[in-house]
Amino acid sequence: YCNDWCFGKENIKKILNGLNESNVDLVECGYLSNKQSLSDDYSLFHSIKDIEAIIPPSNHQTKFVFMINYGEYAIEDIPLCGDSKIFGIRVAFHKKDIDGALEYCRKIKEKGYSLFVQPMVSLSYSDEEFIDLINRVNRIHPYVFYIVDSFGVMKRKDLIRLFYMVEHNLDDGIAIGYHSHNNMQLAYSNAQSLVDIRTNRNIIIDASTYGMGRGAGNLNTELFVEYLNDSMGTHYYLKPLLTIIDEVLAPQYQQSYWGYSLPNYLSAKHNAHPNYASYLDEKKTLTVEAIDEIFSLMEPEKKFRFDKAYIEALYLKYLESGKAQDLRLSELKNQISGKQVLIIAPGKSSVDEKDDIIDFANQKNVLSISVNFDYEELDVDYIFLSNLRRFRELSEDKHAKCIVTSNIPSVDSYIKVNYGDLLNQEESVHDNAGLMLIKLLINLGVEKIYLAGMDGYSLDPNMNYGNQRMVLYNKKAKMQALNDGMNRMLREFSEKVKIEFVTKQRYITT
Repeated sequence: YCNDWCFGKENIKKILNGLNESNVDLVECGYLSNKQSLSDDYSLFHSIKDIEAIIPPSNHQTKFVFMINYGEYAIEDIPLCGDSKIFGIRVAFHKKDIDGALEYCRKIKEKGYSLFVQPMVSLSYSDEEFIDLINRVNRIHPYVFYIVDSFGVMKRKDLIRLFYMVEHNLDDGIAIGYHSHNNMQLAYSNAQSLVDIRTNRNIIIDASTYGMGRGAGNLNTELFVEYLNDSMGTHYYLKPLLTIIDEVLAPQYQQSYWGYSLPNYLSAKHNAHPNYASYLDEKKTLTVEAIDEIFSLMEPEKKFRFDKAYIEALYLKYLESGKAQDLRLSELKNQISGKQVLIIAPGKSSVDEKDDIIDFANQKNVLSISVNFDYEELDVDYIFLSNLRRFRELSEDKHAKCIVTSNIPSVDSYIKVNYGDLLNQEESVHDNAGLMLIKLLINLGVEKIYLAGMDGYSLDPNMNYGNQRMVLYNKKAKMQALNDGMNRMLREFSEKVKIEFVTKQRYITT
């Protein structure tokens, strides 16, 4: 989830060897999927043989397993266990797939593998449904049955209540597992509470080195094995885990942050899939309060599985909820009529080439508009804002020359225009502020537009903005998608209006 599976072949070996040396009991090597076949730099595997090829020699304590998301790998493609290096198979499934998933689990057990039954979002089951699930699992008699906190929402009281429900209804000899996410920073304390309970069963705690995991991440392996060594007399070795962090995971963390964040907290607060938090946060147009409000608008049945089309529609509906004011639209149109319009975006070239921008702006018949920021090098005629965060950063004495979109609750701006009318069909830049302004200017009849500071995006985020306070961190694939989308839209706009760059083109090439 953090790096699109791509750890790199040598890093995969380092991680597995390090976990083996640490004496961790069980190591999940990655996912098995029929959906796509990737190179050996990835931990998404196409066959069990591919997984067996990377497993290091056993230390007689550590056993190796892999994960299957139900529906992503055909049961007939899984060979009999025999003398395989694979100890077990973890099967994750959604509540709606319970019938097919349990039959799938039964067939895996028949093939001789230790079976890990992992029903996602345990709190989505009523008590009656959860007990019914346990009874059905008893008929398969897996190696372990899991309590799964998919959204990182469980308080200690929730976990303990579910544990005793499982403890009293699960057949003897079946272990109880706990899989947590850290949205509310409770994974560590919850895991401690669980292993402190007196029980004759084996307890299996999922953990991830450096807490690496989707969104807020998971329970940290290095923290929990230290707790077990101190409190339970276990003998796990911490040093190999620290080496994994230092040599492999710390650099990946710098590229793609995981861990506690306010959006991830909000997804847990609303008991919603964490991908919704990531999606809304990546828009970079919303305040935390706005994200909270969007979560509160979600239909309960939509929260458990991520639905991109649904959250996009809800996001747009929320932003369009402000009323557009057309009072000064004719006045603005007259102001612009016959002018050469200079758009100044906040890219790094807006600072590096400020002299050229100022010279051009000071020519006769040029009207200047900055995008989502106040350009300090020049007293621009207008400031266009579609981002509430950027609007709040702006000094109030600038509001009188602001052209804002209808999602911004401003009563003292020069004009408010309808947010939805300025969107485009290119998904990656659907609501890019610079492109929204170009569309507005086209609608107002502008004949020629000059661009400055609209650089596109470097893979190095520190190269993207003239003001470092505006720096945003995104995955490399996201940056490239933004550039591609901007190129396509600028080509499309060029068929309707003349577009010329004042600053040198950098990461977009139109």
